[in-house]
Order: sequence, then C-alpha cells, then structure tokens
Amino acid sequence: MATYVNNLRLKEIATGDESGTWGTSTNTNLELIGESLGFATQAAFSSDGDATTTVADGATDPARALYFKVTSGTSLSTTRTLTIGPNTVSRVMWIENATSGSQSINISQGSGANVTIPTGAAKIVYLDGAGSGAAVVDALGQVDVGDGTVTSVGGTGTVNGISLSGTVTSSGSLTLGGALSGVDLASQVTGTLPTGNGGTGSTATTYCSLTANVSGVLPFANGGSGAIVPLLKSGNYTANNRDYIVVTAGSITITLPSSPSAGDVVVIKDGTGAAETTNFTVARNSSNIASSASDLTFDKNFAEIVMTYINGTIGWSV
Repeated sequence: MATYVNNLRLKEIATGDESGTWGTSTNTNLELIGESLGFATQAAFSSDGDATTTVADGATDPARALYFKVTSGTSLSTTRTLTIGPNTVSRVMWIENATSGSQSINISQGSGANVTIPTGAAKIVYLDGAGSGAAVVDALGQVDVGDGTVTSVGGTGTVNGISLSGTVTSSGSLTLGGALSGVDLASQVTGTLPTGNGGTGSTATTYCSLTANVSGVLPFANGGSGAIVPLLKSGNYTANNRDYIVVTAGSITITLPSSPSAGDVVVIKDGTGAAETTNFTVARNSSNIASSASDLTFDKNFAEIVMTYINGTIGWSV
C-alpha cells in the first residue's frame, strides 16, 4: 500500500504495486515537487476565525508551495492563527500575510512556538515537524550576521536643487555637504529668514520687493553701502533709530524714538535754511536731551545735529 510520510506528501509506491501504471504516479510526484518550489495563494481564512490548512497527500495543494501567500475570504477583526498540517512535515517556507482587515496572523504547526506575521509582510520560517508539539520558527531570527563594523558608507543626491554628498560613519553620524544651485526661493524653500540675515522674519514665501517692503540700511558686511538714506519731512514725524531727517518746513515737531537703547542715533537737519525764522521742535518723548527734561527748539539755519542716546540720565547727547 502506498504511503505519504515524506515532507512533501508525495506518493511512495509500495514494492510490487502499480505494475504497468507506476509512471502515472511518478509523473504526478514530479509535478508536485515542482509545485513545492513555486508560488501559490490560498484563501486560508474562509471566516473571521482561526483556520487549518493541511497539505494534501499526493495531490496539488497551495500549502505545498515554497512561497505561500495567505489571503482571507473575509475581513479579519483580530489576530488569527493558521495551523499548517500535517504536524509531521518538516520544511522551509516563505509565508506572506495578504489577508483583509489589516491584522497579523500567527503561523502554527503544533503546541510549540508560533511565528507572527504582520499584515502585508512576509517571513521565512521553518516547520520542525515534531508532531503534536511541533513548532514554527522564524528562520532569519536564527541567522548570525556576525560582529562586523561598517567603516563608512558614502552617497550623493539632489534635493530641491541642493546637491548633497555625505558619509555615514561607524559611529552612526551623518555628515552632509554640497553646493546650492538652481533653487526657486518661492516654491522650494519654506521657513523664516531672520531679519539679522537680511530677511523679514516672516514665514511667507512670496516675493518680497526690497524697494517697497524693506526699510533701513544694509550693512557693509551684508553687501550694502552702510549709508543712511535722508528722509525729507514737511510735517510732524516720529523718528526711528538711524533716521537721517531733513526738515523742509517750519512749525512742525520731530519726535524722538520711545524707549531708545544706548547707541541709537538720529540725525536732524534744517534743509531749507529757514529755521531761524520758522523754527521747529524736537520732542524728547520722555527721554532727556543733554541731561535736560526739555524739548529742543531748532532755530539755526542749515544746521545739522547728531543725537546719540547715552543713558537714562544724559538721554540724547547733541
């Protein structure tokens, strides 16, 4: 009588059996050997519960395949266990969890250890075929990759116009360097450029007109001229640090900055030469002027004064 006790469940013809027909059984065995080296899919879970699949004796069966893709006929609601039988089969398998429901599955053969395969993942396992106490083992978990050391791994690439090159060292650090070219500041750069670096401090990435939206002086160190641009004023005006104010009308008030800091500077000039006739006022704005709590009356034709804030006692030195 034929038996099926081998790991692929092939038909083993007894001595003297199948005289004249053994070729049919042999060809079937050869086909099943080919099946055991291939890929197959099985909807092993027909319902939302644990399941068992048993490799058929001497007949085609998806669970015989080397790469076994497990699917389900329904959506799984929790981790389910698939038991592969018979529990005496000892073999290596690639098993993929392609079930519905985004759940892990446990692969079991007996009462021994199981292997859990996350949804969408695959693992290489071996079935030890130990009978009722059979176990399933993660084969790659037993592989010793040694204690080798990676000295460095180099690489290059381009991100949004930035050409990068770098090295991952054995200490785990990553050093990058490269050149910046071809970057569209409007579409490829986000974040805030501080005012100290020539930016506006705004997170907006829209185009900024330097003429319309930026005031003040760009220092020599940042490519500017360092010069103060004169401000022609014919009406009342509150000054800012580093203003150069040219007054073109009398009887107006130029108010000094509030809460100044030491070193702040304001320059005021009579631009028309009429200050003696129609003088104007420089309001102290709560700070002293030359140690005096009084406003300054500007009455010298074409005069120009440089006012530098010193401290709370002296206030603005002239």
